[in-house]
Formats: sequence, structure tokens, C-alpha cells
Amino acid sequence: MSKEIKFNDETFALVQKIIKRYPEGKHKSALLPVLHIAQAEFGGWLSPETMDYVASILNIQSIEVYEVASFYSMYNLKPVGKCLLEVCRTSSCWARGAEDVVKHIEKRLGIKDGETTKDGMFTLKTVECLGSCGTAPMMQVGASFHENLTFEKVDGLIDDYRASGKQRSYTDLDYKNTL
Repeated sequence: MSKEIKFNDETFALVQKIIKRYPEGKHKSALLPVLHIAQAEFGGWLSPETMDYVASILNIQSIEVYEVASFYSMYNLKPVGKCLLEVCRTSSCWARGAEDVVKHIEKRLGIKDGETTKDGMFTLKTVECLGSCGTAPMMQVGASFHENLTFEKVDGLIDDYRASGKQRSYTDLDYKNTL
């Protein structure tokens, strides 16, 4: 039997506060922040059950949630490792060596883009622009940005994340003061 998908009371109150920002009938406008919260609360990814739950809260069709969640790379539609390594692959990063950084990570961790290490610690994901063109190549790990990447810097980050056992996540952020 699967676990019931339901926000805890504090999170549900926050979601309701976000929804109330929008006029009646326009609650779909709260979808992006609510999906971020749901992903953080329910294991770092959005299962179909989680997306259905979000749809029910916003009083929209499940397909509307699926369309949005599948469009944006910031939402994970399958389980990911404790550390999600998102490497930018667009023009500036590519021109400054992102492809080599990705190959280095793949070799170092023994995984390919989209895969998770056997121990469940790391998932590698290439993504579209992360908005740091001037400091390319760059990688986002949870709520942390790492710029001007070199192989040595990447190796140090992997070692640090492995030692801590986690990434700085969005659940570490104070949603009450940021949303």
C-alpha cells in the first residue's frame, strides 16, 4: 500500500496562503510555487499521485499539472539521488566546456546523463540555461549554484556533497519569507 500524499498542516497553510494571492478562478497561477513545495516535501520528485494531489488542491485538471511539470526541467518526474547535479548545456556553458564537465562527472560517478548512482547519492541531469552565462560553465545542486567549473572544482564538490550526505535543498529555504 502506498503512502497517502498529503501536505503536513504547516505546508498546507503555506500553500493556501499562496493560492489566496490569486483571484477566484485563477488559482492555477499558483501552480509553479506549489509544485516546488510538493517536490520538496514528497521526496524530490513529482509522482503522478503527487501531481493529482496538487491538481485537486488548485481545482484544476491533472493533465494541466502534468503539462507544466513535464515542460520545465526544474521538476523531476522520476526519483532522483540525494544530490541532483544539474549542468547547464546551453551556448555559453557549452562554449566554455560544459560538455567536458558532464563527461568528467559521468566518468567519476559511473553514470550517464539522467542516471542515478547505485548508492542513490547522485543524479546527473543536463538542463537548459541556468542564467549564469558570464560565469560558465555552471552547475546547480539543489539550491546552490556552482560557477566557473573545472574538473578539480567538480571533484571537490562531489567529495563535499558525498561527505555531507545531502545537498542544500529548497526545504532548507524559508518558504514563509521567500514566497
